[in-house]
Amino acid sequence: MTTGTATDGRAAARGGTAAKRAFDVLGGLVLLAALSPLFAAVALSIALGSPDPGRGVLRRRTVAGLEGRPFTMLTFRTRSPLAALPLLLHVVAGRMSLVGPCPLTPNHRECAGEGRRRLSVRPGLTGPWQISGRSDLPWEERELLDLHYVDHHWLGTDLLVLARTLPAVRRRRATGRPARAVRAPGRVA
Repeated sequence: MTTGTATDGRAAARGGTAAKRAFDVLGGLVLLAALSPLFAAVALSIALGSPDPGRGVLRRRTVAGLEGRPFTMLTFRTRSPLAALPLLLHVVAGRMSLVGPCPLTPNHRECAGEGRRRLSVRPGLTGPWQISGRSDLPWEERELLDLHYVDHHWLGTDLLVLARTLPAVRRRRATGRPARAVRAPGRVA
């Protein structure tokens, strides 16, 4: 009997993972299509306004993806929330998820030992850390939020986090807090 239960649990997890991936691809494609004019406008604005046009419009950072596989994460060279638009490309390509733990550099301490369990899911464009006032929380609490998400995520959680992300960003902007938190060493926020 325990074998059947374990098999059922693994099958349910695979089904949940497949549903999450399908949601990521569909959501990512819809957002890319809807935001493509904004994507182009931000890229053009950065290109035309840059004092050093040779730097390009994108910032590149190596982060740890699913199972710790490194990939080059692309963001726009701006401090605005619009910097994250290129992350949608990573969501569609399967390197990131719409919702997941905060992306970390491969050498970050959370990517080793016990912290490796966070690498069992794709890093997210947003996550519980984003909607919980990430610039006001101590690093330890952000880590706990990420690990709690890893251990208890499901599509319903993702929908809730997505619904709360835009209001959280608006709230930070309305209170005058920066759109992006100051990074701890090795952490990509």
